[in-house]
Amino acid sequence: MYLRSVVRKNAVAGPCAGCAVRERTICASVPDSGRADLAALRRIETLRAGETLAWEGADSSIVANLCKGVLKRSLMLADGREQVVGLAYPGAMVGRLFGRTCDHSLTALTDAVLCVFARAPFERFAAAHPAIEHALLMRALDDLSRAERSMVMLARLSAPQKVATFLLDLAGRSAPDAGGQIAIPLSRQQLGDLLGLSIETVSRKLRDFARAGYIALPGYRSLVVRDACALATVAGPGAPAR
Repeated sequence: MYLRSVVRKNAVAGPCAGCAVRERTICASVPDSGRADLAALRRIETLRAGETLAWEGADSSIVANLCKGVLKRSLMLADGREQVVGLAYPGAMVGRLFGRTCDHSLTALTDAVLCVFARAPFERFAAAHPAIEHALLMRALDDLSRAERSMVMLARLSAPQKVATFLLDLAGRSAPDAGGQIAIPLSRQQLGDLLGLSIETVSRKLRDFARAGYIALPGYRSLVVRDACALATVAGPGAPAR
């Protein structure tokens, strides 16, 4: 049995042009003539941290642009444990297009705001707008490349390289607050699961980087990047650009 997600609908006035992440979403490829039609298909939904938008194996009925917050993509293992397989940041499209069932669960790690579309109408809109289909193809290829890099990271990189790579990716895709702090959306255990490391190893490497002056850890779930170049040196060739 799959539970329904808990979502709240907010009335949001104004055109999509006012969206803070529009240029990072596939909507940026929509011509001016199609924007009103696309806006008519959307609704704005909010999730509180811990609430789930879609469940692995459930019917795929919606897709969404993530406007604010961070979501985790996860799978349920045969022994009942959850495996985090990736994160979605603002600008990402989430949900299963062109498929009947969700291939992973989507859960909010932080409070989140999403621009949600019913899957079937969005697919029809995309079919009528080749620029959208092209943007979706490019996103799919980018996701494939990211998955390939993740496989290499899990199989070949050392523990320091894995943690440094994650920190650079997080810094490059997150907005720091006024004090320069970046929220760490995962617990140490979740981060270990994502990187294929033990919680002890993750904690130790974070402390090592802090002692070396590469980062600061003002709180358990926050960090400040002090020396991105040093982290990139640890991560090695192919490290995410900040």
